[in-house]
Amino acid sequence: MIRLGLTGGIGAGKSTVAKTFVERGAYIIDADKIAREVVEPGSEGLAALVEAFGDDILAADGALDRPALAAKAFVDDDSRQKLNGITHPLIGARTQALLDAAPTDAIVVQDIPLLVENHTAPFFHLVVIVYADAEVRLHRLTTMRGVGEADARARIAAQATDDQRRAVADVWLDNSGAPEDLAAAAARIWDERLLPLEANVRARRVATPVPELVAAEPNPEGPSARLVNRLWALAGELATAVDVVDAKSVTLQITARDAEAAAGLGDRLADGGFADAGPDAYGSCDPGRPATVRVTVG
Repeated sequence: MIRLGLTGGIGAGKSTVAKTFVERGAYIIDADKIAREVVEPGSEGLAALVEAFGDDILAADGALDRPALAAKAFVDDDSRQKLNGITHPLIGARTQALLDAAPTDAIVVQDIPLLVENHTAPFFHLVVIVYADAEVRLHRLTTMRGVGEADARARIAAQATDDQRRAVADVWLDNSGAPEDLAAAAARIWDERLLPLEANVRARRVATPVPELVAAEPNPEGPSARLVNRLWALAGELATAVDVVDAKSVTLQITARDAEAAAGLGDRLADGGFADAGPDAYGSCDPGRPATVRVTVG
């Protein structure tokens, strides 16, 4: 199983990519859908919100009145933290339950609007960013979704910048053209990169790089910086350092806490997309991102 984080700015066209992936067999986990589910009428989440903020956050039909909740929950940091303290654990538990239910050969696509803002990119095998220029997104929001221009601009400004998204991106899908062009690009990524990556991770096999995919690297500096964060997420307490040895060849080094920790890194790295490549070395399972990870003991 591999996990893919899918995100993009509001109005960028993320839903087109998600739909394409689902049509090709993705196991989808939609963060916005989960956020709504955990506060549905009769739910533990809605009961907790009513207890915390009062029953005037309910609509006449007993459902959550989101504007009424927002008027109370976003007045100060304490209220916002109270809201997050109720909803975030429920969202996390539901997400984990869906992950636990995924087939062992699944390509799990987690559709997360605020993936970059929440700093969760390192926890995925791959991050796909759907991009469209801010003015293009503004036009889509105001003409296709009926959002007022001032509101649309505020929503765009409140999200991550293009540079912040590019810094965590493994795949950059440009949606400046027609929806069918975006869908075709997403289908190619599925066939040429995601299917091989999942098969390689499951088989614990180092990928054979595909030049066209490697050349599509979204970051001018290369993938090394984001791989440092990904390796830290995989190694956790077993590591004392993660360093870039050679950015050009994408060679990194994990310094393990001790010999026992070094031995324990093997399974974590293999599950995370870096298969055994010889003594104390691991290679990327991703045909679009060749990399070598060496493990040493500090």
